[in-house]
Amino acid sequence: MLENEFKSALPSAVRRTARLRLRIPMEGDIDFLTRLFSRQELVAHRPVPRPDTPAESAERLARDIGHWKEHGFGRWAVEANGTLIGFGGVTVSKEFDDLNLSYHLQPESWGQGYATELVRETLTFAFDNLHADRVIGLVRPVNAASKRILEKCGFTFDREVMLHGAPTNIYAFGKTSGS
Repeated sequence: MLENEFKSALPSAVRRTARLRLRIPMEGDIDFLTRLFSRQELVAHRPVPRPDTPAESAERLARDIGHWKEHGFGRWAVEANGTLIGFGGVTVSKEFDDLNLSYHLQPESWGQGYATELVRETLTFAFDNLHADRVIGLVRPVNAASKRILEKCGFTFDREVMLHGAPTNIYAFGKTSGS
């Protein structure tokens, strides 16, 4: 099983916080992922706010698993109380020269501090294990909740860019773009 391969190869593949278990995504997560990305609340801030098709969800999961295989890290499957609640972590950005923080948690888990806990653990991992200089978070201007979480965790506004046809704010933690 993929999770077991990485568990022995990478001590950071499975991490725990006070309330979360972070593990490598696996193919068995597809049903949850498909339900998650079919939620209108979750996709509301996309340039085209439509839910993913099951095929798009399968591609998303394959990319996450592939990122782990290629880089030895990536977005974790996030569990709370033994139940999968979402995905999040850092990935190599294709558009920018930084690690990109991203997370998607099921709406029922919002407002409980899980995203903040996940972001803080991800930053610890990125700087302590990957020796990152900087981590970015990409946030649509209308997504006030994600902006608050990033700012609470020490991110600062860097600049606005056009990404996938829509204005997107880059928040950064670590070295600023000018340094």
